[in-house]
Amino acid sequence: MGKKRRPQTKAVTPQITDGEVPVVGAREPCPCGSGRRYKACHGRAAAHAVTELVQRPFEGLPGECDWVALRELVPAATAELSLKGGLPEGVPSVTLATVLPMAWPALRRDDGSILLGLQNDTASGDLSRDLADTLQRALVADPGAPVAAGRAPADGPRLQDLLDPTASFEPTVHSGFEFWIEDAENATGEVAASLERANAAAIPTARLAGLSGAYWCDAGEKNHLRWVMDHPEEKLLDALARLHAADASSLGEGTRLVGSFRAHGLVVPVWDLPTDLTAEEITKPATEFGERLAEALASDEPLTPAERRARGGLTNRQVTLS
Repeated sequence: MGKKRRPQTKAVTPQITDGEVPVVGAREPCPCGSGRRYKACHGRAAAHAVTELVQRPFEGLPGECDWVALRELVPAATAELSLKGGLPEGVPSVTLATVLPMAWPALRRDDGSILLGLQNDTASGDLSRDLADTLQRALVADPGAPVAAGRAPADGPRLQDLLDPTASFEPTVHSGFEFWIEDAENATGEVAASLERANAAAIPTARLAGLSGAYWCDAGEKNHLRWVMDHPEEKLLDALARLHAADASSLGEGTRLVGSFRAHGLVVPVWDLPTDLTAEEITKPATEFGERLAEALASDEPLTPAERRARGGLTNRQVTLS
């Protein structure tokens, strides 16, 4: 059994805004005059802001589904980023990368260009804020140096504050990690060995043309289609159940909708595919499925008993990654 919480009484405190509270130690008296320690008074809200999990950190960014896919599904990919107000002097480009060597949060190349790593552990519950903090530090870092991990301030900007909301987000999926190095063909020694190890561990993956968030992968014994979707979860699960009950959820012979998982607030349906079915071959059936799904999403009819059973089967196999 857990420890019982001691009842807390509310103290009458002077009205004071967060911006007026000076920085003090966690165990020092709170400067608002409550008589409590800072960590138990105004410090509590500040700590909560840092640790609270943001369910959809990429919401509002162009290509939210692809952001989630690059974070969770895709081994090697890059995407050019556009900043509000344009790039600062001395920074020819900013590129999002799934992962960087040594799991660096970011890298400032010799020419001043920036690689921002997406698949990193973060210090807070807001991935967008942590990435924005890393990006800001990369913009002023010395060329030719990696950017170390850090803790973003609770009131710091998020990616939504720094990136141009009108710019498109078009990921490029790579077969390996040669994008780490400006002259990968001539890499030697430990650099070449690191590239070889990383490339050997990468699962072959491809983005389906014209379908946001849809990625084919070769998992060895079978291939998969994993499709990040931004439809409201309950509506999407109802629609998938309608199609599943009507034998309309597959993508053709030998394919099967096997379930879904959640990632960063979005639902990701998953299909098993035959090992000989390529990304190019599955694109047309997936596009046709998207049309059927749109029709099912538009229905407001109550689920039939068969559809409820199908929905139960789908949700019973659902897991949450983040």
